[in-house]
Amino acid sequence: MSKTEEPQCIYRNSNEPVEVRVRDLLSRMMLREKLGQMTQIERSVANPSAIRDLCIGSVLSGGGSAPFDGASATDWADMVDSFQKAAIQSRLGVPILYATDAVHGHNNVYGATIFPHNIGLGATRDADLVQRIGVATALEVRATGIPYTFAPCVAGFVISDWEGIDRLSQPHGSNYHYCISASINAGVDMVMVPFRYNEFMDALVYLVESGEIPMSRIDDAVERILRVKFVAGLFEHPFTDRSLLDMVGCKMHRKLAQEAVRKSLVLLKNGKDPAKPLLPFDRKAQRILVAGRHADDLGLQCGGWSITWQGSSGRITTGTTILDGIKEAVGDETEVIYEECPSPATFVGQGFSFAIVIVGEATYVESMGDNSELTIPFNGIDMVNLVADRVPTLVILISGRPLVLEPWLLERMEALVAAWLPGSEGRGVADVIFGDYDFEGLLPMSWPRMVDQLPLNKGDQSYDPLFPLGFGLRTK
Repeated sequence: MSKTEEPQCIYRNSNEPVEVRVRDLLSRMMLREKLGQMTQIERSVANPSAIRDLCIGSVLSGGGSAPFDGASATDWADMVDSFQKAAIQSRLGVPILYATDAVHGHNNVYGATIFPHNIGLGATRDADLVQRIGVATALEVRATGIPYTFAPCVAGFVISDWEGIDRLSQPHGSNYHYCISASINAGVDMVMVPFRYNEFMDALVYLVESGEIPMSRIDDAVERILRVKFVAGLFEHPFTDRSLLDMVGCKMHRKLAQEAVRKSLVLLKNGKDPAKPLLPFDRKAQRILVAGRHADDLGLQCGGWSITWQGSSGRITTGTTILDGIKEAVGDETEVIYEECPSPATFVGQGFSFAIVIVGEATYVESMGDNSELTIPFNGIDMVNLVADRVPTLVILISGRPLVLEPWLLERMEALVAAWLPGSEGRGVADVIFGDYDFEGLLPMSWPRMVDQLPLNKGDQSYDPLFPLGFGLRTK
């Protein structure tokens, strides 16, 4: 298309109604350009020529797929803009939709705010908080040039999951033509390929030209995709709004994440004698023992979908560990002693006022976290037993799900908090255990006594949980 023809293209006129623009652009598209719009590919194979020449509709970052290790928000914006530049150089100049998994914040980006994993599961009843987290996440994602995050919703057209259509045949993808025709004819509009896009598009061309997939279904899918792009304003503003970059990991969002932590913590036990609660702690206590590898490990605190797909331990990004928060919260005269793995010698002559033992799971997502035992790993049970036998102990459990708590173990500890996976702002834990705020969190699921009870749902005839759905204590 020559420069002199461009002003005559109705779809380029932002003053025209969206539906008029969609129909005009669709009428100008050749078959392969339409099929390109229905194709989503991974950033690692998204070279500029493929995006430009095949009119690719969308590019995504798979879990942990970043421009490079430690890439900042600016680096992400540069990458997305480079892909967008290639897209608008295509014959019709159709911009891509870049997509990412912003599961609990813009969680693949170093320095972004990572919110608690469980916030959307109902551990907090503060609907306004959930909405504010959504807004903050959207701003941080948009700041890197990404207008699209994945979510199970009625919408943002229908897209398949990662190589999802391949699962329609066994072994996966063995009858690829069937996988494609069955999914597209069933109403899938865009396919997350994500790598073998040439094979996918060639097969899709064949299926359309043979009549196995009607052209009306293709046009329906592409209309939906184009409509989203027009409504999102991508034709007028395809590139990153760099003025938003300062929002990524900003103080306001980190304060919001801290609020989310304290509002989602669930207090399950507070004192062996209800008349003598352990919490809230005295922040002026003389000496406090903090134990457990989860106390000072930002990665374990954030869980999976954090910087990398499966997550990892260590200082994976910017944030505050639970230990950091405890140290900030106590008085100047209070000594906080941290031992990752305490021993009997730890207690000799120390005179601890109380102990905080923080135990929990390794990081995982999806099927990699499947576990038929659901016991506390990393010798967590032995650690709780050792410490609680010697000093009044609060146990903080870091996990993505309820873990089995044997009756004898629960009896040993003075207090128990389910902290789930609190994200990057661990100081929110200190906010409640030292009494600046009360506990508000309620269990978003029933807590089983043993794995043999699963699935466990309120209303079951044999419903006998350790803690029922909606349980949560207060300190005030």
